[in-house]
Amino acid sequence: MSSAISCRICHAPVTRTFVDLGVLPLSNAFIERDQANAGEVFFPLHAFVCDACFLVQVAEYEQPANIFNNDYVYFSSYSQSWLDHAARYTEAMIERFGLGDGAHVVEVASNDGYLLQYFLQRDMTVTGIEPAGNCAAVARQKGVHTEVTFFGAESGRRIRDDRGAADLIAANNVLAHVPEIDDFVAGFGKLMKPEGVTTFEFPHLMRLIEFNQFDTIYHEHFSYLSLRPLRQVFAKQGLRMFDVEELPTHGGSLRLFVCHRDAAHADSPAVAAMLSKEKAAGLEDLATYESFATNVIDIKDAFLTFLVEARRAGKTVAAYGAAAKGNTMINFCGVGPDHIAFVVDRNPAKQDRLMPGSRIPVYDVSAISQHRPDYLILLPWNLRDEIVEQMAEIRSWGGRFVTAIPRLDVF
Repeated sequence: MSSAISCRICHAPVTRTFVDLGVLPLSNAFIERDQANAGEVFFPLHAFVCDACFLVQVAEYEQPANIFNNDYVYFSSYSQSWLDHAARYTEAMIERFGLGDGAHVVEVASNDGYLLQYFLQRDMTVTGIEPAGNCAAVARQKGVHTEVTFFGAESGRRIRDDRGAADLIAANNVLAHVPEIDDFVAGFGKLMKPEGVTTFEFPHLMRLIEFNQFDTIYHEHFSYLSLRPLRQVFAKQGLRMFDVEELPTHGGSLRLFVCHRDAAHADSPAVAAMLSKEKAAGLEDLATYESFATNVIDIKDAFLTFLVEARRAGKTVAAYGAAAKGNTMINFCGVGPDHIAFVVDRNPAKQDRLMPGSRIPVYDVSAISQHRPDYLILLPWNLRDEIVEQMAEIRSWGGRFVTAIPRLDVF
């Protein structure tokens, strides 16, 4: 990109490359079979780092309204491990904050009601906020009241007036999806009770760099997050980070606890400790960001070498999980059906379609036992244990699993 973009947090000009993954399609823009010969729209996927606040970010090439629409194909409930994570969260928040019958729990980006269903079962008032109408429809079938809207200051104020202020707001894996982050964060201040709490979960930039997780970069993810720039965002809106936890989800995430600046929630030493940990990991050193692209090319080379050697040896290769991260990996590496015959996925919304860009077909999981591939690539490597347990049958014909991140592993 020849001209600078403006940092979405501190508004400084941003010109320093973190990694340039080329020109790729939207990762969740799956192709209908009858459109196999039609064209696609590709956008640059070039991540930059801000010299001033160290926010890693991509430009807003496509508006969120065109991404999170009525054909949005990601449904949270198809991952059992994610449902288990949601159930544990429910119990932990009820115990920690003393939430009782009638407490108002809100989730921003509530998807198909995967989380709020557990609070509903505990006789609490729940409100989902979800821009994708098809996901919201599934949530409503579960009894989860869901507002189909994008979240921000105006919608936060309106929902507070209509549904009441919130005791607890969950915002899981959504903060990175927001181009206008100031307005988005302002909405939580409008919607929370004076002593209310919001928890944000997001993949941690420190782990992305440490484990070479470049495939988590795609057009839906506008920002790649750590505590230092976020502290600035929350402070501007009169909010305070008072605790943080490390989570294993999505290859290494943070759960950040936020309240109003003057609320009674005591500051945990965990916040200062995490800021120090990030600094020790080099997140305030531009050299850390500038070296990342070299590691990405090494992973690409190893993955392509494996696929080429497998094809030359007459081995068949399939993949599990038509995940957005998988589409970044496949398209960046220039992989097509000649390398990976097909991908399987449990989500019917993705089945019988083609992967964007690569046009690799997506089938039901039963295709694995039908075709008995020699290798099964786990594209959502963060669900490795769950998938290996589900697909253990491949060992009966000598099949092997493969992951490419953080390094190539055939097992």
